[in-house]
Amino acid sequence: MSIRPILIHPDPRLKKVCTPVDEVNDDMRKLAGDMLETMYDAPGIGLAAPQLGILQRLIVMDCIKEEGAEPQPMALFNPEVVWESEALNVYEEGCLSIPEQYADVERPAEVMVKWVDVDGAACEAKFDALWATCVQHEIDHLDGTLFIDYLGPLKRQMITRKMVKLKRERARA
Repeated sequence: MSIRPILIHPDPRLKKVCTPVDEVNDDMRKLAGDMLETMYDAPGIGLAAPQLGILQRLIVMDCIKEEGAEPQPMALFNPEVVWESEALNVYEEGCLSIPEQYADVERPAEVMVKWVDVDGAACEAKFDALWATCVQHEIDHLDGTLFIDYLGPLKRQMITRKMVKLKRERARA
């Protein structure tokens, strides 16, 4: 497994709708492993393939943050929200493609998601709390949506300007 570079907003690949994964094969399993390693290294709790410049419907996540708790890494191929609660939750979200920027985003408090796992098996599960926010945030990436798209235009423009400046600084370093 290897750590891969994460794209920083604004990058046109982050705004593209991703194509479904046709087959969960060894290459896709390796990609999922690389994504988990990259996510843990960042550190983050979720990562979507387009954040690595790969326009396929694959996300990874692990919302276990307690010290000493057993990690629960998940790789979800072609994830799809099939039900969402009417109840809403607000979480302060961040994104590995928008480093050090955070904002409150309101989303359904619970969602039912179906996906294909690394073994090619069909899965379905209900997510709540941080897991629900994370899975929705990552699925948004697969549709070209970033968490800042939920913000007002001024806040979104301010964050985008900061990211342009950050990219310039990194290019010079």
